[in-house]
Amino acid sequence: MQGKQKDTTAKRRGQMLTIKDVAELAGVTPMTVSNVLRERGRVGEATRQKVLRAVEASGYRPNLTARALVERRAPTLALLLGCITNPFYPQFTLKATHAARRHERHLLVCNTDYEGDGGIGFLAEVAGSLSDGILVANNGALSIEDLQTVQQGGTPVVISVWEFPDAPPPGIACVTFDSTAAGRIATEHLTALGHQRIGAVVASEKGGIHNGRYDGYRSAMRAAHLRALQADVRFCSDDYQSGYDAATALLTARPDLTALFVSNDLPALGVLNAVWALGLRVPEDVSVVSITDIEQASQSRPALTTVSIPTTEMAEQGVNLLLQLIEERAGEQAGAAPVVHTSAPTLVTRASTAPPRRQEPTSRT
Repeated sequence: MQGKQKDTTAKRRGQMLTIKDVAELAGVTPMTVSNVLRERGRVGEATRQKVLRAVEASGYRPNLTARALVERRAPTLALLLGCITNPFYPQFTLKATHAARRHERHLLVCNTDYEGDGGIGFLAEVAGSLSDGILVANNGALSIEDLQTVQQGGTPVVISVWEFPDAPPPGIACVTFDSTAAGRIATEHLTALGHQRIGAVVASEKGGIHNGRYDGYRSAMRAAHLRALQADVRFCSDDYQSGYDAATALLTARPDLTALFVSNDLPALGVLNAVWALGLRVPEDVSVVSITDIEQASQSRPALTTVSIPTTEMAEQGVNLLLQLIEERAGEQAGAAPVVHTSAPTLVTRASTAPPRRQEPTSRT
């Protein structure tokens, strides 16, 4: 075996090892090596350990491209992101990458934020050729009809961050979380602290992607017998500067507000700085609560109270669901587009919320 190990070591310096090289080193057939690496078939424990030692000694890595040619499938899954500069998407991408690698797949990542066509050109290029399936982290400017067209061409599509569990996208598989519950939990936290003058900064157009979160805010206000006035709401883009500008305008026009609900963490970080720039303090003068729980939420000063959504779960379930659809396509199975519901959002209480300092009136005008 020592001579074979020298051969494979020399080959490592010159070219990529093959599964046949590992089989020769372990003294087994290439099929046995394949079964061990892919955890298939019936292989005895002693043989399995011998193969794993040979893999470690040789430094063998599977050739995913060659395997894809044999199995007639692309080695990658495509991941479409709404905006890579939003801290949520790198966190999501990392979790999705780990999930894909567990299945010996790689992610081909596309940021669609500044694409005039919303990313449909990217889909047309990679679907079925460079990628075996499409994972959509946020459909953004892509219409459901666009995704349906891609799927009808034979490439499965999964929307892995869908915010409306009661209205799944027709014909498209999705992983969904209860965004309305997230908005309600965030606002109930403020009303439980005693706030009655609660404004809202919604990081999408009216009726847009954050409408479920906004519905949750309004639902909690009604349950607390408080009026959610249009004058107390600002709609903006989902970024830091837009959150800063919206909060500045809102608090200037409505200085009696003692708390703000913000529909996403990134604009909420802008809201925190806007409060400070106006000469106010968080949470002494204005409490701020948000949704998502990106890493920066715990690092801000003060640390941001937020409702954590199941980011890891959405990424992993999205990859698993996409691979399931790929397998079903290979077996020519068909059925209704599956919908996976994640676990419920949870409140993470930090330093940006506290009871209001001043006594508030019991009615609103």
